Amino acid sequence: MSLFTPCGKSAVVIGAGLGGLSAAISLRVKGYDVTLVEKNNHVGGKLNERDVDGFSFDLGPSIFTLPHIFRDLFRRAGKNMEDYLSLERVTPHWRNFFEDGIRLDLYEEPQLMQDELKKLDGDPDKNWNDLQSFLSYARQQYHLIDEGYFRRGLDTLREMLSHYGLLRLAGQFDCRKTMSERIEYHFSDPYLRSVFEYFIKYVGSSAKDAPGYMNMMPVIQYDYGLWYVKGGLYELARALKRLVDELDIELQLGSETKTIERSGDGKMVTKVVVENGEKIEADLVVCNMEAVPAYRYLLRESEGFLNKLERRFSPACSGLVIHVGTDRVYDQLAHHNFFFSADQDGHFDSVFQRGELPEDPTIYLVAPTRTDASKAPEGCDNLKILPHVPPIDPDHPLSNSDYEGFKERVLIKLEKMGLSDLRRHIVVEDTLTPVDIEKMYRSNRGSIYGVVSDWRKNRGFKIPKQSSKYRNLFFTGGSINPGGGMPMAVLCGQKVADRIADAN
Repeated sequence: MSLFTPCGKSAVVIGAGLGGLSAAISLRVKGYDVTLVEKNNHVGGKLNERDVDGFSFDLGPSIFTLPHIFRDLFRRAGKNMEDYLSLERVTPHWRNFFEDGIRLDLYEEPQLMQDELKKLDGDPDKNWNDLQSFLSYARQQYHLIDEGYFRRGLDTLREMLSHYGLLRLAGQFDCRKTMSERIEYHFSDPYLRSVFEYFIKYVGSSAKDAPGYMNMMPVIQYDYGLWYVKGGLYELARALKRLVDELDIELQLGSETKTIERSGDGKMVTKVVVENGEKIEADLVVCNMEAVPAYRYLLRESEGFLNKLERRFSPACSGLVIHVGTDRVYDQLAHHNFFFSADQDGHFDSVFQRGELPEDPTIYLVAPTRTDASKAPEGCDNLKILPHVPPIDPDHPLSNSDYEGFKERVLIKLEKMGLSDLRRHIVVEDTLTPVDIEKMYRSNRGSIYGVVSDWRKNRGFKIPKQSSKYRNLFFTGGSINPGGGMPMAVLCGQKVADRIADAN
C-alpha cells in the first residue's frame, strides 16, 4: 500500500546532500512526483568517504548529534531509523589538549565531568557551579530557539515576530552579547572559556562575532548525546539512499545541473537543464546547491544582486582536511580531540577578520578507531585532522604551496603537543583544500559550513528557504535556515517540504 496520496505536482531537487535527500523524501511522502539530480556518482554531498589501503576515512562530517531529527525523517516515511542504521554513544565527547600539558575531557555524565574539573587550577566546586550556571542559560536559549526557529521552520524577521512577539524576541534571545562575551561572564577559568568558545565549530564561525544565543550549542551534546554511526558516518547516506529507492524517487547520479530556466515574465522557474542536455520540467525546484553559487552559475543573476546577497550571507570558514593513516596507535587520543591554540582570539581574528591562514590554529582531530576498529588495519591509527581556514578569496587566492606550508605547521604542532614523530609514522595521506571542496560540492568559495554566523551581518541567521526572486524556487542545506551541520541540513529539508505543502 502506498504511504502517500499523489498530489499531482512535480518537483526537481538539485543535489543529493543531506538537505536535498531530506527534502526529496519529505516531498515524496506528501505526494509529489520527485526527481533528484546529483552531480557526483554518490549521494550524501559533503557526507562522503574514501578507502585507501585498509583505512576508511569519513571525508566530511564526523559528529552525529540530535538523533531525534533524523528519526523524524524516517518516521515521516513510515519507517524506523533503527531498521536502517545503528548508533553508538561516544564518551567522552571530546578530549581537549592545551599547550601547557593540561588535558581535559568533556563528559555528559555529571560525576565524570566533576572529576575532570579537578585537573584545573582553582576551586573545582566553583568551576562546576560555573558550568551548571552556563548550561542552565544555554538550555534557555536552546529551548527558545527550538520552539519556533527549529520546529516551525521560521525564516524571516516577520515570521519570528509573529511567533515569538516583540517582547520575547527582544527580551529572551541573547543578542546583546557575543558568544565570547557571555562565556567570559559565566566562566572564570581560561581553559573552560576556550573549550566552550570552540563549540562554534559546529557552524564554522567566530565566537567573537556570533550572537550570544549561539551558546545553545553545548546543549546539543549535553542533553541529547554525541553519537557514532556504526560502520562510519557514511552509513547515514546509505540509509537515506535506501529510503529514496523504497519511495520510488527518481535519482539521477552523475547528472550535473547546468541551468535553471525561467518563465517569460521572470517570476517563476520552469526547467532544470542537466549536463547531457535533458530539460526536466517541474512545478517547483528545491536547490541543495548553496544559494549564492546557484544564483551565480545556474540562474546567472546580476553581480549587484549577488554582491548584496553575499555581503549579508558571507560564507562560513573552510578547512584544510587532512586524512592520515599511521603505522602506530596514539593511545592518548579519544574519538574526538581538540588541540587548542595558545591564542584563540588570534586564531579567530586570522581566519575571520584578516582572511589569513592562522599561525597557531586550534585543530580538530578525529580518531574513529577508538569506537570502530574496522576503520584502520590492526596496530594503526586513522586520523582526520581539521584546522579551520578562510574561504577562498577570489581576489587574493592562496596557492597549493601556501596550503602545504600550513599543513606542515599543523603536523608540527600536533607533534609538539604529544603525537610524537607523527610525520614519520604516516603511511597513507590524503588532503582536501578549499579549492577541492569547492570543486567537489560547488560550495560557496569552498565553505564547509554554509553561511557565517555573525550578528553584524545577519543576526546569526541564514538564507530563507524560499527564493526572494522566484515564487516556486526553494533552497535547502547548510547555507539555509536553520544552518550548518548534519541535523540542521536534514531539518531544513523537512521544513522546506512543509512550507511548500502548506502553501499548496
